[in-house]
Amino acid sequence: MVVGDASLEIDTVVIGAGPGGYVAAIRAAQLGQSVLIVDKSEWGGVCLNRGCIPSKALISAAHQYETVQNASSMGITMENVKVDYSKVQEFKRGVVSKLTGGVAGLLKGNKVQMFKGEAMFINETEVRVFNDQEAPRYKFKNCIIATGSRPIELKPFPYGGRILSSTEALELPEIPKSLIVIGGGYIGAELSQMFAKFGTKVTIIEGADMVLPGFDKDLTQLVSKNMKKHGFEIFTKAQAQSATQTDKDVTVKFTVDGKEQEVTGDYLLVTVGRRPNTDGELGLDMIGVKMTDRGLIEVDHQGRTSIPHIYAIGDIVPGLALAHKASYEAKVAAEAIAGLPSVVDYKCIPAVCFTDPECSSVGYSEAEAKEKGYNVKVGKFAYVGNGRALSLNAPEGFVKIVADAETGLVLGGQIVGIEASNLISEVALAIENALTLEDIALTIHAHPTLGELVMEAAEVALGHPIHAIVR
Repeated sequence: MVVGDASLEIDTVVIGAGPGGYVAAIRAAQLGQSVLIVDKSEWGGVCLNRGCIPSKALISAAHQYETVQNASSMGITMENVKVDYSKVQEFKRGVVSKLTGGVAGLLKGNKVQMFKGEAMFINETEVRVFNDQEAPRYKFKNCIIATGSRPIELKPFPYGGRILSSTEALELPEIPKSLIVIGGGYIGAELSQMFAKFGTKVTIIEGADMVLPGFDKDLTQLVSKNMKKHGFEIFTKAQAQSATQTDKDVTVKFTVDGKEQEVTGDYLLVTVGRRPNTDGELGLDMIGVKMTDRGLIEVDHQGRTSIPHIYAIGDIVPGLALAHKASYEAKVAAEAIAGLPSVVDYKCIPAVCFTDPECSSVGYSEAEAKEKGYNVKVGKFAYVGNGRALSLNAPEGFVKIVADAETGLVLGGQIVGIEASNLISEVALAIENALTLEDIALTIHAHPTLGELVMEAAEVALGHPIHAIVR
């Protein structure tokens, strides 16, 4: 590709092809830049290949299995319902393949040059990309770093054998009879509930005082209740100490209230967070990009690092490690390079957890709004009062809207229940566009739909609900 050590010239180099990187590359190309994207693994990154998408495919399969098992409550009786987990995995791989192929097609369609390999900075304006066959150099005008993150590995629990990260858990060839999970955050909660629906006995060891720390307790209580219904053992305020594994199982020792306990399971899943991919051979230290003590890259309101023509987005910068945040930041960075006045505004990033029931949140919680000095008005409407929820046999949950009492301006919302991940978008749109409770309440929502829950919550906050009694 390149003779000798001469450099090719490119407008923008994007390092990483996850939901931040590939979006940045496409947007930059749309804005007239010549773009090279580099990734050592698959197009679509961790999210499409080893995270968001494969986990949701398995979770969907588990929901289907549970729904079939419980169909008798709706008058449908089935016998000998079985799971062929090899075919479940085949379904998952099919979903992933379609999406990664789609990303590759979008990059090619936008005339983005694609290089499968690793990248290393030579200096502030040059990068070498290399694989087993070639190692060309590129001189760039701008660069967007989007290298993502990887599971944190704890020294007492090194990955391997029967100690798994989320990556290995998604690739298990069989359904484990028992599973120990260290970390009851969103990854641990989602995957453990998925396995539990397939019949796995789950034990969760969580250091905080509840599962899903970070979400409001009134949301997570319903998730904990559902976990216990499926036979979970949940230890909170617990500290995992050590693990001993054989070729058949793994035993974990942990402490609760100073008392040592132990539990044995087929596998141990460790989900205690993710580490930014800013180390290794990328060479950020060589060019002097400023980072925090946690290895995150410091950026301004357009994603610009301490080197003005080098940008960083996604899991490697401060803030929530969310795919949709990375995609949002990607567009801002690409547009900033093109001279557009785009800047990040994080007031309206939804957080979603695909547990059972689903949890979602956007903007301020009631407590956060009060801390900010708002006189708060709250509307809360239960799923059990919604016709569509009942017809779906999913009456658990509620929608909660937080607003400014004086102006009615929507400040935030929290939802727990079926399709909470989709319903939260209406609340996010309301916040983004400075809408009021009246704006939501006066919007005609189709009937019977789950979307009516948001309208009903707004009406409760306004004090004139039709399908609830104000006390």
